[in-house]
Amino acid sequence: MKFARIALAVMTAAAFGIASAQDAYPTKSVTMVVPFPPGGGTDTGARWVAQKLSEKWGQPVVVDNKAGAAGMIGADFVSRAKPDGYTIMMANAQAVAINPSLYKKLPYNPDTAFVPISLVAELPLVLLVNSSLPVNNTKEFITLAKSKELTYGSAGNGSSTHLAASLFDNATGTKLVHVPYKGGGPAMQDLMGGVVNLTFLTVLESGSAIKSGKVRPIAVTSLKRSPAMPAIPTLAESGVPDYFSISWIGVLAPAGTPKAIVDKISRDIQEIVASADVNKRFIEQGATPVGSTPEQFHSLIDSERARYRKIITEKNISATE
Repeated sequence: MKFARIALAVMTAAAFGIASAQDAYPTKSVTMVVPFPPGGGTDTGARWVAQKLSEKWGQPVVVDNKAGAAGMIGADFVSRAKPDGYTIMMANAQAVAINPSLYKKLPYNPDTAFVPISLVAELPLVLLVNSSLPVNNTKEFITLAKSKELTYGSAGNGSSTHLAASLFDNATGTKLVHVPYKGGGPAMQDLMGGVVNLTFLTVLESGSAIKSGKVRPIAVTSLKRSPAMPAIPTLAESGVPDYFSISWIGVLAPAGTPKAIVDKISRDIQEIVASADVNKRFIEQGATPVGSTPEQFHSLIDSERARYRKIITEKNISATE
């Protein structure tokens, strides 16, 4: 009995120590890995959130860009990091939901390598056409696309913009011709120049081109209208029921990170994203701020993977097609 009491006391002290450590988290600098180059939407969102977390925690939150291989280099680094909450990752739909189906082999197991923390923001896409194309709404666009060959530029094979167009083809019976580019910027330039007829790009990338008058927005790809462009209807409300294809950014940690730490980071991110200044920043940049629980983010990742796996398999899409 004496031995049992001692063992119980030791276990209780250990548990209390772990709880105390988690309550105190973080006690040192935290690294937020971005698996893409500086300057993009994922990087920008990461820097806003990192700054606010640093202010809230009283500890530096350092953004570390580890770009390459469509996000796989940075994701692999995080998957191998110590699961203690001091290395986390701001990733996007490409890295988390698309790559597992697009590539036959990844350097990590996408199903077991990470624990979701919080969805930060959604990045709706916009169906854009060259201003010379004689269409003003989704119905007119579909009619024209079924009567003649139309070309669309994407940010690359297997990108969210490529898959958005593939999903549109499936939903409407159109057969748009794919022209892949090395990024959304070059695709937009050729759309403005009339080299391609249309593209799907994020609201963030589309604002200045729309203002120039060289491209015309037809509809957004989210289920709800974008707060940044509330006058533009969704495809779902424009005759393509249930159409949904967006990009998004969210925070994950290496698998095995203590749940108490995951929950704390999630609560703090939700609070930050809901704050007036950060909320406004995201909307002004064409993103829809969200903030979610780990469970909600996990559910989104699962549903997104299933949806993209289906279209990638059906269309036989590869990163090198």
